Amino acid sequence: MNVEKEINQITGFGNLELLASQVVEGFISGLHKSPFHGFSAEFAEHKIYNTGESTKHIDWKLYAKTDKLYTKRYEEETNLRCHLIMDNSSSMHYPKIERLGIDSLNKIAFSALAGAAVMNLLKRQRDAVGLSIYSNQYDYYAQEKGSERHLRMLLGQLNGMLADVPKETGTKTYSHLHLIAEKLKRRSMVFVFSDMLQTEVQAEQLFEALQHLKYNKHEVILFHTYDGKHELDFDFNNRPKRFMDVETGEHIDLYADNIRDNYREAVSSFFNELKLRCGQYRIHYIPCDIHEGFNKILTTFLVERSKFS
Repeated sequence: MNVEKEINQITGFGNLELLASQVVEGFISGLHKSPFHGFSAEFAEHKIYNTGESTKHIDWKLYAKTDKLYTKRYEEETNLRCHLIMDNSSSMHYPKIERLGIDSLNKIAFSALAGAAVMNLLKRQRDAVGLSIYSNQYDYYAQEKGSERHLRMLLGQLNGMLADVPKETGTKTYSHLHLIAEKLKRRSMVFVFSDMLQTEVQAEQLFEALQHLKYNKHEVILFHTYDGKHELDFDFNNRPKRFMDVETGEHIDLYADNIRDNYREAVSSFFNELKLRCGQYRIHYIPCDIHEGFNKILTTFLVERSKFS
C-alpha cells in the first residue's frame, strides 16, 4: 500500500490513526531482531475464567472449540491505565516544518505521532489511556478510558496540536504538572513528552513537579524530546544568523562557529543534569531525538508495561 508521506501542516496529519498503526506494525515486525525476541505481538481479547466469577460473559463458542472457559474482556475492563502528557509550548513546534510527514517532523509532531502509536498498543491490549496538553495554560484534559470513541477523541486532540501553532507561548510545566498530578487518582503509567525548556521556574521546582507525578505510586517516564541536529549539535553554517527564543521573542545575532563549542558544552551539561535528577527522583529518563524514529519509545512502553503490576 502506498501511503502519502507529506501532509499539510495546517490540517495536521491526514490520518494519524493509520500512520500510528503503520509505525506500530513496523515496530512489531522487527521485534524478532531485537532483545524482545519471543515477545508475543498478539494481544489477548479473552481472559481465563476463574471459579466464582460471574458466568455472564463466558465465551461459549470458544469453549466449544477449546474445551476451556474464557470470559470476554470488554473495553471498560482494563489492565493498565496510561496517561500521556504533552508539552504544547512554542518551543515544541521547532523546527518550522512546511509540510509534515513521517520523515519530516518537528518536536510536537514527533510527540503526537509517538503518543498515537502508544495509544495503538494500548488499544490492542484493552488498556485505558488519558491525555493532558499544556503550554502556558492547561489546554486539555481527559481521564483514562479504553473505548473506541474515547481513543478517536484523543487522536483528534493530538492532531489539533499541530494545526494551531502557538506564538511566543511560554511553558508552565511546574504549575500544570502539579495540577495533572492532583487529577490522577488511580495508579497509572505516566508518559511526559517535553523538551524541558521552560520559562516559569528554576530547575529544582520543576523536578518537584515531576516528583509530584509519582504520587499514588505512578510510574513516570520522561521522554525528553529534542532536535539533535540543531538543538544538541548546533549544526548551522557560519553565515550571520538571528537566533530567536520562540517563547519570549528575545533574539541575538551571531555567527554559529563563534559559540558552537560553548553551546554544546552547556547543552550537554543540561542533558546530564536532567538525567541525574530523574535518577534521583526515580523517574525514567529517555532522551528522544526526533530524527531517530519511534522504536525507543515503543520499546520503553513494552518494558514498563511488563513491570507494571
